[in-house]
Amino acid sequence: MCNLYSLTSNQRAIRDLTRAMRDGTGNLPPLPGIYPDTMAPVVRQAKDGERELTMMRWGMPGPAQYGGAPVTNIRNTRSPHWRRWLDPAHRCLVPVTSFCEWEDTKPRKTPVWFALSEERALFAFAGIWTRWEGVRGTKANPVEGEHELYGFLTCDPNGVVGPIHPKAMPVLLTTPDEMDTWMAAPWEIARELQRPLPDGDMLIVSRGNRTDPA
Repeated sequence: MCNLYSLTSNQRAIRDLTRAMRDGTGNLPPLPGIYPDTMAPVVRQAKDGERELTMMRWGMPGPAQYGGAPVTNIRNTRSPHWRRWLDPAHRCLVPVTSFCEWEDTKPRKTPVWFALSEERALFAFAGIWTRWEGVRGTKANPVEGEHELYGFLTCDPNGVVGPIHPKAMPVLLTTPDEMDTWMAAPWEIARELQRPLPDGDMLIVSRGNRTDPA
């Protein structure tokens, strides 16, 4: 379960890869450690059809029967709870340069970082988003009101991630064509992207660090 990732590419590279025409993020600094319930850049389709880069809070509203706690990773797209957000209007691209899974070592778990290359080539998670009213943030700094929330899909792990985290890995989109399909195609087509990235297309780039040092 990925609950930590990094984004160190500049805004122009993000806009170019995702084909975002507008940018509402201001002066976006490198983000070497993005955690749940924090704000991070996401690309969505605006009402006029243009893609825009904007800031959202990580963690979708969870199912009420499980207490409604925020959910960062979404696996069961057959669930009625998640199906409402699988149409193109609620899909998004989550820009990433590396992501972390925790190796089950003793005495404490070890963070292991994965990327497409040693250079941390930019890619995106296949995400969904929604607007939600309520309180988010920490107990020390609660934020009440309307929030724009996002999460991303997961799938079976490939041979690179599996030895570290055997349950799942994020759905990675690495080309503009894949991103176009995710953002616009009918679900019957877009759902084919919920699959592991081939082993040869990614590698472990760091181990033991709580942020990606690249």
